[in-house]
Amino acid sequence: MSQSTTSVERPISPSPSPSTLHDTAVALTVLNRVFARYGRRDFALRLWDGTYVPSDPGVDCRFTFALNRPGVLRRMLLPPNELALGEAYLDGDWDIEGDIVAAMRLGDLFEELSMGMKGLLGLARMVRTLPEDRPRDGEWEDGVRGKHRAILQGRAHSKERDQRAVTYHYDVGNDFYGLWLGQGMIYSCGYFKTGEEDLDTAQMAKLEHICRKLRLKAGDRLLDIGCGWGGLISYAAEKYGVDATGITLSQPQADLANKRIAEAGLGSRCRAVLLDYRDLDSQKPFDKISSIGMAEHVGKAKLPEYFESAWRALKPGGLFLNHAITAAANDPATRSLLDRFVFKRGAFVRKYVFPDGELIPLGDALGMAERIGFEVRDVESWREHYAITLRHWIRNLDARREEAARQLGERTCRVWRLYMAGCCHAFSNGRLSVHQSLLSKPDGEGRSHLPMTREDIYA
Repeated sequence: MSQSTTSVERPISPSPSPSTLHDTAVALTVLNRVFARYGRRDFALRLWDGTYVPSDPGVDCRFTFALNRPGVLRRMLLPPNELALGEAYLDGDWDIEGDIVAAMRLGDLFEELSMGMKGLLGLARMVRTLPEDRPRDGEWEDGVRGKHRAILQGRAHSKERDQRAVTYHYDVGNDFYGLWLGQGMIYSCGYFKTGEEDLDTAQMAKLEHICRKLRLKAGDRLLDIGCGWGGLISYAAEKYGVDATGITLSQPQADLANKRIAEAGLGSRCRAVLLDYRDLDSQKPFDKISSIGMAEHVGKAKLPEYFESAWRALKPGGLFLNHAITAAANDPATRSLLDRFVFKRGAFVRKYVFPDGELIPLGDALGMAERIGFEVRDVESWREHYAITLRHWIRNLDARREEAARQLGERTCRVWRLYMAGCCHAFSNGRLSVHQSLLSKPDGEGRSHLPMTREDIYA
């Protein structure tokens, strides 16, 4: 496979058929071309017939890329796109043994073939000589259990469709998320002061940091938009004495959040409510608002309405902390129709994880907030924090993989493993980021009611 002195080892076979020899030779040639820009190879390759190519001499092997069916390259490369790669993984056509995050570099090479039109046509001709395997969904021992493509009908980001999108994501159940999210069941990145903290410590540090940024004090009315399982509202009510309301579109989330709130003895000043952000007029004005990892599901067209809803729900002089994953403004996927609709970057996550989700560049989102009337007071990037968090989640899921598969099927485990590994890779290389933006709603005299510096956050 490598252009260096790497040798190819094949198991002894009594009489390999001509078709087997052909498929193996074609696969090795195609992969050699696809991976030509990888550099020294820190991974091994294993084919369906036992053919094994070790990592380059003197290079530690970080993972093994296994192709399990002769036709898998045809499926992955005609055409090369993220959705085809992802679905082939869900069906078990290829696998990663070892560091799956490190293996995401291979996905970049499959999606971004750089060999000129003549080279691409030659590659396509070779790939077409491989068998045309059908997707093998349903061949797992658990049959058709597990995640399948989201099929949503109706107008995008209508209340009804947003409800169905949330239901699709969370219908795997609270027990599944409880296997890998950590003790607090907090579904957003932790805050790592050194990078060496355990996940639960980092999540508590995140909640504390948010409360300090919002300058919470006893008696404040706090609204958390997209409250998940109630981690932030419970923490703020217990540690800061606020009256906290969380809203979510997931009934299982609200049920578990309220159960945990009651068990903590916080029911008199903390609750989770099933409510759409567009219906906040039914609630009283709030002193402070947080939204942690929810804006990604709003959609660019609806983002002005999202900020308008928060503006109306916030008292003059109040603060709104918006924590959201953002797309890099210089990423072609944010500006190119070719990338989005032909190469389908991001399509796997939209089809299998967060249907209708949209990531907006930070500048675009802040511009919308300012046009509503918000003043941007503080912006902090947490990009590296999310990459570390995702590695913790992947390790947790891998440690309890058998239990998760028994609950929901191997296919569902593969969805989350691939989704989290791909996101970790994107946060690490800067294709994705996550920002906390502190927005103020000035009072009638233009005052923000904030200290002159941010020293109080770290005191």
